[in-house]
Amino acid sequence: MDFKDQVKQFSERVSKLKDNIHTEEATKNAFIMPFLQVLGYDVFNPLEVVPEFICDIGIKKGEKIDYAIFRDGSPIILVECKHWKQKLDVHDGQLLRYFHVSKAKFSILTNGLIFRFYTDLAEPNKMDEKPFLEFNIEEIKDGQIEQLKEFHKAYFDVESIYQSASELKYINEIRKLVQVEFHEPNDDFVKYFVKQIYSSVVTSKVIEAFRPLVKRTVTNIINDTINERLKSAIAQVDAPLAEDVPSPSPSNLASKSDKEIVTTEEELEGFYIVRSILRPFVKAIRITHRDALSYFAIFLDDNNRKPICRLYLDSPSKKYIGLFDKDKKETKYEIKSLDDIYTFSKELGATLNSYMEVKAVNA
Repeated sequence: MDFKDQVKQFSERVSKLKDNIHTEEATKNAFIMPFLQVLGYDVFNPLEVVPEFICDIGIKKGEKIDYAIFRDGSPIILVECKHWKQKLDVHDGQLLRYFHVSKAKFSILTNGLIFRFYTDLAEPNKMDEKPFLEFNIEEIKDGQIEQLKEFHKAYFDVESIYQSASELKYINEIRKLVQVEFHEPNDDFVKYFVKQIYSSVVTSKVIEAFRPLVKRTVTNIINDTINERLKSAIAQVDAPLAEDVPSPSPSNLASKSDKEIVTTEEELEGFYIVRSILRPFVKAIRITHRDALSYFAIFLDDNNRKPICRLYLDSPSKKYIGLFDKDKKETKYEIKSLDDIYTFSKELGATLNSYMEVKAVNA
């Protein structure tokens, strides 16, 4: 079962059990511990997950946080839990105090349904007031699952997550602003469009007259986009039902399946390994991937003229990594497991460096 399926299964578990959870301790046992297990952590290993972790705050001794996740002997994530019916807004101050005296770079505030992830983007060693990632596990979206995956034990990388957190923070802020403007456009938003289509002086009365038009236009564009996607999806579903299309035989079905591009968990794991290798030299977000029929490609800046490597992992018998020289000629090397990718760290770094040098020369 891949990570996405595990999260979906956990989501169903929460929905099914929540009405039978009556205490905070029960919330921890039924929701929080299974959630940490989904992230790959051994909740029964005191060297990895420490319950009731002591965080002394000034003269207050023996202050405890519900869980601390450790790596290499140091806390990396703090987890503060509440009963699933409790609102979280009144409890973030408590987590902020714990964060300040801990070495952990990330913290989670949760009631088992809502999960809020914090770090210190605004001021070092001081937890931000707003989370950079928040979701309701019962309504979690695929994009949020991919963001959550960065906290999985197998992929956890402080610098990579920190970079993603910075982007998510601003994306979320922009999203909120856009939602507000779409719902109730302010004067500047309306004026931006009016000035480009209205030849006379744009007065406050003109803005008021155009405000409902701008709002209606935005709504229509969104609705049209949704309708086009629905039509496209319905057309794809209905197409095989046409009378002139023969019923596929089992052999035809197998052939079609063979031609579908499906990104596997193993390919994504290989991508994260390559990204971790190159992270000391370039921001993680610049290492991107695209899946193809016969290979899984990894690029710099999502540019097909800057290939870093290709992974050939679909064959059950042999697996390969394709490396590129300075002329972008590919050479394939057999690998026994994904761990073998680390043996090509020098070559991957050299390929990345060749693109960086070109940029420097052209700058």
